[in-house]
Amino acid sequence: MKGVKVPLREAEKAKEFLLNKGALDFNHEIIKEKEHLIYPINKEVKKYKPLEYKFPKKEIKENWKDFLNKKLDKKELKLLKTAHDVVGSIAILEIPDELEKKEKTIAKALLEKNKTIKTVLKKAGEHGGVFRTQKLEWLAGEKTKETIHRESNVNIKLNVEKVFFSARLATERKRIIKQIKPGEKVMVMFSGCAPYVCIFAKNSKAKEIWGIELNPEANKYAVENVKLNKLNNIKLIEGDVKKEAKKIKEKFDRIAMPLPKSAEDFLPEAFMLAKKGTIIHFYDFEHENEFDETKEKVRAACKKADVKYKILKFVKCGQYGPGKFRVCLDFEIIAGI
Repeated sequence: MKGVKVPLREAEKAKEFLLNKGALDFNHEIIKEKEHLIYPINKEVKKYKPLEYKFPKKEIKENWKDFLNKKLDKKELKLLKTAHDVVGSIAILEIPDELEKKEKTIAKALLEKNKTIKTVLKKAGEHGGVFRTQKLEWLAGEKTKETIHRESNVNIKLNVEKVFFSARLATERKRIIKQIKPGEKVMVMFSGCAPYVCIFAKNSKAKEIWGIELNPEANKYAVENVKLNKLNNIKLIEGDVKKEAKKIKEKFDRIAMPLPKSAEDFLPEAFMLAKKGTIIHFYDFEHENEFDETKEKVRAACKKADVKYKILKFVKCGQYGPGKFRVCLDFEIIAGI
């Protein structure tokens, strides 16, 4: 069959080009040949000269749901939610009440089909309380709720039941990393076990990264994570943002507020830590028909504090229900502070 041969240094760009053209063949393996990669193609493209190669066929692996075809009936398979969160070596499932009798079977199947998962837990409640934690129950594998999650060259140790953490926000964290300029002082409110703090410190040239966290258990892990990743430009504060912001004399170039529920209540404290030119990343939960509500929350807070600002960007950074999204409004302080 036909393929295109490209130098290793151009491999990613070539792959992206072939994907965009719908020309990359997914049924055969990519061949590595010294300093080149050879991509199998299903049609010719003008940019690359096609050559004849013998590509090995891809081995089609049985997925988790296919495996469960032997364990569950059709009605049960329809009820099964295959989407699940993975934090480190822990998988967190949502099991419908109708499948409760089969939950151990489902969990063991996931362990068998995914060797990187060592523990399977199930959600036993919604995120709630001041710390936005979630009750979880053990189903299979190692009996632990502690793990080390790897993201953006950083190891994040945490107990998934005692600390709020979302692996799904990895893309959003990367989005902010790209904006951090050399020498910036960055504040992360509601910093948890320090995923934002550590990832920003490891992947940017920021001068200092600060974090404030109310949950003592999360802050304990945050301190451990700073040591675990050998970072030295971080300052962590355990306490209430409302109280701690008043004690801080420093001003910050960038402030992240990753608390989507009621973050507007803490905008006055963000303004205390801001200066002209500070960029604030304000998070919120809104329905897609009410995205203007996020902008209104910022407008009202700025008006009350007599702060002038300009909106830089509005992004959706995760869906948590039908038509409901976690969103971020990036805005810059231009006067009044």
